[in-house]
Amino acid sequence: MPNASARPKHSRRTRRRRREDPARNELVSSSLESAQQCLFSQDYGTAFVHYLLVLNLAPMFKDFAKESFRFTLFKWAEELDSVGRIQDLFDCYEQALELFPADEVILNSMGEHLFRMGFRDEAAGHFHKALKLRPDYPEARENFYRVANWLVERWHFLMLNDHGRNLKYQQAIQKAVQSGCNTVLDIGTGTGILGMCAKKAGAAEVYACELSKTMYELACEVVTANGMDGSIKILHMKSLEMEVPKDIPHRVSLVVTETVDAGLFGEGIIESLIHAWHHLLLPPQVRIEFREQSATGRVIPAGATVFGMALECVEIRRYHRLCVSEVGGLSMAAAGELRSPVSCSSEPDDSTEPYTTERLSRLPGGYKPLTEPFTALNIDFNNVQELEGLSSREVQQIRLPVIQEGELDALAVWFQLHLDEESSLSTGPQEDTCWEQAIYPVHSAKGFALKPRDELIVEISCRDAYLRLCCVAVLRDGHEIRLDKRLDSRHSGNPISNPNPEAELCSALACLQTGQNQTKDFCMLECSEMALLNNQDYHQSFCSALEKLISQLKVKCRNQEQGSLAQSDLADSANSTDRSDLLYVLDVSEGFSLLSLIAASQGHVKAYSSVEKNKQQDVLKRLAHSNNIPEQQLEFWLNHMEDEQGMLQRPSREKLWSAIILDCVETCGLIRQKLMEKASLARCLLEEGGRIFPERIVVYGLLVESDTLLLESAVQGQEPTLGFNIAPFINQFTVPVHVFLDFSTLECRHLSESVELFVLDLMDANANYINREVKVQASSAGRITAVPFWYHIYLDQEIRVSTLSHNSHWKQAAAVLQQPLEVRAGDWVHLAVKLHKSTISISAHVDNSPQAVE
Repeated sequence: MPNASARPKHSRRTRRRRREDPARNELVSSSLESAQQCLFSQDYGTAFVHYLLVLNLAPMFKDFAKESFRFTLFKWAEELDSVGRIQDLFDCYEQALELFPADEVILNSMGEHLFRMGFRDEAAGHFHKALKLRPDYPEARENFYRVANWLVERWHFLMLNDHGRNLKYQQAIQKAVQSGCNTVLDIGTGTGILGMCAKKAGAAEVYACELSKTMYELACEVVTANGMDGSIKILHMKSLEMEVPKDIPHRVSLVVTETVDAGLFGEGIIESLIHAWHHLLLPPQVRIEFREQSATGRVIPAGATVFGMALECVEIRRYHRLCVSEVGGLSMAAAGELRSPVSCSSEPDDSTEPYTTERLSRLPGGYKPLTEPFTALNIDFNNVQELEGLSSREVQQIRLPVIQEGELDALAVWFQLHLDEESSLSTGPQEDTCWEQAIYPVHSAKGFALKPRDELIVEISCRDAYLRLCCVAVLRDGHEIRLDKRLDSRHSGNPISNPNPEAELCSALACLQTGQNQTKDFCMLECSEMALLNNQDYHQSFCSALEKLISQLKVKCRNQEQGSLAQSDLADSANSTDRSDLLYVLDVSEGFSLLSLIAASQGHVKAYSSVEKNKQQDVLKRLAHSNNIPEQQLEFWLNHMEDEQGMLQRPSREKLWSAIILDCVETCGLIRQKLMEKASLARCLLEEGGRIFPERIVVYGLLVESDTLLLESAVQGQEPTLGFNIAPFINQFTVPVHVFLDFSTLECRHLSESVELFVLDLMDANANYINREVKVQASSAGRITAVPFWYHIYLDQEIRVSTLSHNSHWKQAAAVLQQPLEVRAGDWVHLAVKLHKSTISISAHVDNSPQAVE
């Protein structure tokens, strides 16, 4: 009988759907016509509203109007973005996705806006959905790879592949649970591995929290795949926001966490543990009384010891301070104080970071220890009073005997993490570990040479919960030489005895004006910009290429003038302005660049710089003045532009550019996005005989076997993760190209000679292609795991710079195979190299056995 009653209901619904509504049809028809008219007149906002009305009233038009609707949405979103109506922009995308929830193009476009606004978690979700709908969608794939590098940094893979580290954590957790800690909170759970260790050890209740939406969703998938979804509660929130009983029913007896960075405190472990002790953990065990472990609280790790060492390292030096006195023929004497934003000053500053990170064992050129390792700090994570008092500790000053001569470049810091009384992990430079070391650079203008029998004075503090180390002075032959003051250069490096109070006051008063000038002349550059400034070969190559081009154009101009003089009155030519003789050069390099100034120094050149920050513009103005370059020969192009999109324009109504300098390669080792589109536009803006710098880029690579690249690119099965099924989930965020690679120190075996992979011609569009087949002969037997690549950047036919040179400010990149490819010596390997929107991809096979690198 249920079937009998269902039929008439179904037929009644069908009859209702078939009814025609003339007024409704008229509204749909007129709105569709209005949408098309508005679209034709470029009134995208009104067109968008009409399309929304049509498609909501008449869904049958979706297929017909989809392309026009997309175009309208994207154009209207551009307008909203340009006037800062961000909420309206996202509202429009939400409305569009209600109509087309499975439209991969709209999903990808919204993801791009989200990523640009800094919403990386949300952007990743949209790119991922677009890829699920259309796995071969190249724009979504490239966007997802780009955002994956932000959301799941490469150290996640190294850490999960570190079986020794994972095993020690598991053993410490197991011991704690078996001794009575049966309620556990995992703070910053990541993939959920520590929480699963606790559950596997027998904990009755396990909770976990994760702030990143991407990692939270990943942890939920991992826990479910390992059959623990009903026994581990994962919260998408900061532990600082957690409350009892709102988020967890009662206080726990064990907190496990690894919210530590290379500088120990950088991920907020101090703040989170203070909050946990006050709000989430049971009280700690008091030694004078005995209580059941389940009635007391504890933390894994239990504490840490921080170590440090002074060192000399040319590689660190060139990324943090100016090391040269001349760049591209320009004297740098008037530049003022230039340094990186990484400052080890004991005074906190919002514009700086206290330290950067490096893997000392993989630094090109290595490093020289100038002191023995010293203990900088001990901290007990199970003592809340000690945690609370950390930031208010007195600044500690220690003296370190210098063991060998060398230039003081930095303090390197690492730590030993005490999981419990018996087990610990070290992040030291000699350890085979997933950890890097914290680097506190020294910013002395010309460096300072330490000698044996010197004593280096270091101050250690923990203000604002960051560990800060600062080299403040050197004791030499009973005299103190201050390093933390901006001294007049004639005193730099000379022994200065301690002045009496009166002399110190007089000196301070006398230096007030000088100090103000020095502060005014101070300019901060990014680390990569400092390394670029120190790359003399790069600037000299540009200087030579610009000089050659400008000389050629000057000869051409003189010949044209002589021809015009023969046909015109000499008096008229005498009244003509010099402006028509000027050659125009545009530098659209990213960030701080001296290339416009180098061009202006050639004479009869008006150079336009894309440098945008006022302090950096001031540096260029000072350098122009001190190098006798007329002020009117240098102009800042972005000062006249509303946005960077309008940079590639004519210099004036009647002139074209003599040279346009494009920034072609990112410091990470990849071709810059939209490079070929910019080159296409630049070619249209060149005068006859003008040139784009560089004119072409040649990509080189070779075959290597490198376990390191595999470990840094993907989790290698279940063995390193203690048998837990994590790899398939975290490896969704594997990217095919490994960036920021130092090829000179990469642990690898070369399996071939280097070969030319691809050529990008910025001056001749007809010479370009998007696919190329390259045959490479294996010189040794082994497993091909990756194809590292770099660039020869040709400024003209003869002058080039290489991104592989030892003083390059660029890093290299490598395409990593999903599965290693076995080869024998003499085998021919076929590489298919593709370029899509400036993104290079490589696939490889031997004897028709494809192993894709997509």
